[in-house]
Amino acid sequence: MQRIRTSLPYFAANDWEPTIVMVDEIYADLVKDDLLLASLPPDIQIYKVKAANKNLTAKLGLGSIALRSLWQYRQKVDELLAADRYDLVYFSTTQFPVCVLGAHWKRKFNIPYVIDMQDPWYSDHYDDKPKAQRPPKYRLMYALHKSLERVAMKSVDGLISVSKSYIDTLKARYPQLADVPFAVITFGAFSQDIVVADANRDKFINLLSAGTFNVVYVGRAGPDMHKAIRPVFEALKLGLVNAPASFRKIKLYFIGTSYAPAGFGLPSVFPLAKSLGVEGQVVEITDRISYYHTLSVLERADALFIPGSDDPHYTASKIYPYVLMQKPLLAIFNKNSSAADVLSNCTANAIVLTFDKESSASVTAVYQVLENWVSGHSTPIEILESFEAYSAEILTTKQTELFELALKHFETAHSNA
Repeated sequence: MQRIRTSLPYFAANDWEPTIVMVDEIYADLVKDDLLLASLPPDIQIYKVKAANKNLTAKLGLGSIALRSLWQYRQKVDELLAADRYDLVYFSTTQFPVCVLGAHWKRKFNIPYVIDMQDPWYSDHYDDKPKAQRPPKYRLMYALHKSLERVAMKSVDGLISVSKSYIDTLKARYPQLADVPFAVITFGAFSQDIVVADANRDKFINLLSAGTFNVVYVGRAGPDMHKAIRPVFEALKLGLVNAPASFRKIKLYFIGTSYAPAGFGLPSVFPLAKSLGVEGQVVEITDRISYYHTLSVLERADALFIPGSDDPHYTASKIYPYVLMQKPLLAIFNKNSSAADVLSNCTANAIVLTFDKESSASVTAVYQVLENWVSGHSTPIEILESFEAYSAEILTTKQTELFELALKHFETAHSNA
């Protein structure tokens, strides 16, 4: 959703007129944020479709909103394509099963389609992980996503991805994608969001403690991030021994760590903190919070922390709001993650540490960061001019350039058929 939301103000300037088809938000389990509507151009045409009742489909093991709304999407877009002329269908969502409809609409209405791979669709990343670390219904969903991905990729005309590695994996998996145009485009930084969050600050509950040095991360967390989080907890533990009066001031917040419905999330960070004896300095809130509440929490923080996944394909597109806050920032990523390069190339004073399969981030380096922060020597990051290349406006232009390439690919394939 964020990709499209921050691109909508700029499509028209690139000679594209978007029509949005989405699931009505009443069918979604996620936290709602009405302020997101404030950033939408007023003249965008939006159609909302229904979804099957989750209470019924969940009994069959199909709680995904993509699967619950697949038929409704098909009906509505069939209706739109039959009534008017559209040039392209663009899927930009992590609810990937919807993308199989691209093949249907191409076959029925002779229209090309582009898929935005914001995450891997099906992946064997969890195959060697203990059962407790795998997502729910892993085997069932793995088989389903593997089958659906094959259908969607069979006739796609263009691919966008936040990571080159996602594209490489798909092209290796499906030889027919060899000539399909692609573009690696991260999510765009949208500075208007900071203005909206600041103007509505008083509407949000302050989740942070007074009188402490609050270090905040907001977003999903799990065992795949423990390699990035552990050095911070180990450095904190060392500080509590060496300089307890200073390091007791630190509170590390991990907020919105679970995708489970509110009240049903299981802590994934606090148990690690407890195992290392630093649970008194760590707060984990598993429930998700709204997007602008997230921005408000980041703005109230004294410093920010971004842990990366042990999956080297992890891109952490969420880094842009962190950058726009211009707070002291520590990030720990897999050395092969593109997020590390983005932070290093477009900011000054951000502390970026890396790890790989064999080694972890330096506890000594993290200790020095924490010591500087609590002693009053923290330095806010500085946004460099190169950061403009990651703005939503620039990256929307890159999306539309890929659209044009997809149209040419479609026309060429059609003329050779």
